[in-house]
Amino acid sequence: MPHPHGMHKTIDYSQNPFIAIWEVTRACELKCVHCRADAQTKPHPNELSHDEGIALIDQIYEMNNPLLVFSGGDCMMREDLFELADYAIKKGMRVSLTPSATDNVTKEKMELAKDTGLSRWAFSLDGPTAAIHDHFRGTSGSFDLTLEKINYLNDLGMPLQINTVVSTYNYDHLEQMAKLVKELKAVMWYIFFLVPTGRGQQDACISAVEHEKVFKWLYDLNKVMPYDIKTTAAQHFRRVVLQQKVKEQKVDKGTIRYEDALTSDDASLIDGLKRAPKSVNDGNGFIFISHVGDVMPSGLLPIKVGNVRENQLKDIYRESPILKEIRNPDLYKGKCGVCEYRFVCGGSRSRTYAVTGDYLESEPYCIYIPKAMR
Repeated sequence: MPHPHGMHKTIDYSQNPFIAIWEVTRACELKCVHCRADAQTKPHPNELSHDEGIALIDQIYEMNNPLLVFSGGDCMMREDLFELADYAIKKGMRVSLTPSATDNVTKEKMELAKDTGLSRWAFSLDGPTAAIHDHFRGTSGSFDLTLEKINYLNDLGMPLQINTVVSTYNYDHLEQMAKLVKELKAVMWYIFFLVPTGRGQQDACISAVEHEKVFKWLYDLNKVMPYDIKTTAAQHFRRVVLQQKVKEQKVDKGTIRYEDALTSDDASLIDGLKRAPKSVNDGNGFIFISHVGDVMPSGLLPIKVGNVRENQLKDIYRESPILKEIRNPDLYKGKCGVCEYRFVCGGSRSRTYAVTGDYLESEPYCIYIPKAMR
């Protein structure tokens, strides 16, 4: 059956998320320097059980069947992972995995994933060379092992997504990364802009000017590469996309007013990369459930707003005072609160919280000065 979110249908983010991330386990054998979860080598004894996981999948499905991602830690260290995936897929959900490239990823498990009907498999690759990637992942040999697993995946003909965290470690090598993603036959390059939480450090974040340069580069890159590009913790990229489209006269003032474009849900106008139908932000179209059932705006904004062992996910998502605040850009402080792009962009609430301690403050890595402040 077609997925309900497949044709850019409008979703009321105050009621339902566009995407739900479930951290199925925090166990992981890698030691990534940026790890959001500060992952451990063994599963937490109190992580959600199989039955609790099934119940959680049911609750997520009931919220207009959002995209479902099994993450970690390393999701491959969850023994019932494929049973959970099979259950969700048979309900008509679109499910993706984000496993770590370790010896836990075997060709047999990849074949099982394909047979189960997983829509995509994502591997992390944070540099075009072993020296950069292995340093970032804190594990020698990780680069070569990742390429080996990717080759397995390509042999099986299963769609590949490559995840890359942009930081000072790889900023000067993004051109090489873009070419490598193409060579590896990925269907999507999922680019995360570092949020200094968990093991991630603020001095590893690229500057506001560098964010802007990468955004403009990605806008042009998307026109020539065969893969899709998706960004996370880069809400101000949407502003850049709209600004670039205006420059290219793709937003014709005779057809649609520039002011209307700022609050439009039309993905062809704002997104540019044709992913979510309108701006997804932490807790606003995006929800995260931890390995022990804690609900947070995202894994990068670690504020607990409830627990699925105590309340229904839909009630937490719809009624949490914190989430209601996050979903109201008019409450944002500083320049984000008066910016004409606040409904298109909104700034990364997770990065704002990580840097300032206040999730309503202004995005700290944005160079744009709103018209109201000029």
